[in-house]
Amino acid sequence: MRYFVTIGERTLQVDMGPEGILVDGQKTSADLVEMDGTDVHSLLLNQRSHRILATKDGAEEWILHLSGRHLRAQVVDERTRTIREMAASREGPKGPKALKAPMPGMVVKIEVQQGEDIRRGQGLVIVEAMKMENELKSEGDGRVSRILVEAGQAVEKDQVLVEFEAPDSPPEKGPIE
Repeated sequence: MRYFVTIGERTLQVDMGPEGILVDGQKTSADLVEMDGTDVHSLLLNQRSHRILATKDGAEEWILHLSGRHLRAQVVDERTRTIREMAASREGPKGPKALKAPMPGMVVKIEVQQGEDIRRGQGLVIVEAMKMENELKSEGDGRVSRILVEAGQAVEKDQVLVEFEAPDSPPEKGPIE
């Protein structure tokens, strides 16, 4: 079975079959075990052990906490990816999806303003959850159409924080930090 795992800007092709696990064509040794019915998992990857807090956020989205880092991963199978690529080729350009809170928390800072053009990967809102500050980033280029929260506000999981529209003209490309 072939999967595509996207974390940030990087997409990995993961093939699982009788020959083992291949990540971007490289044979990989991996074993994942759930710890006592919790969201905590033990991952043995190439003979190194890692503890991961993995929370499912929708059908394909995962929120991962690993070594003090907060990551958002999207996992899709080959069929789903092919269907999406075919559908996307028929659509015109559009802005990113509305930014939703990945979990309950407190808005610490809004990093954009209404009407501002944004780039894929740009920081938008910082939310504190589980005593960690998480910078939520844009999934694509667009323009901020509405900011629905303010600093200091408590938010619930899946609450819309920022809405977007397609820009009149593409924003300036610059280095992504």
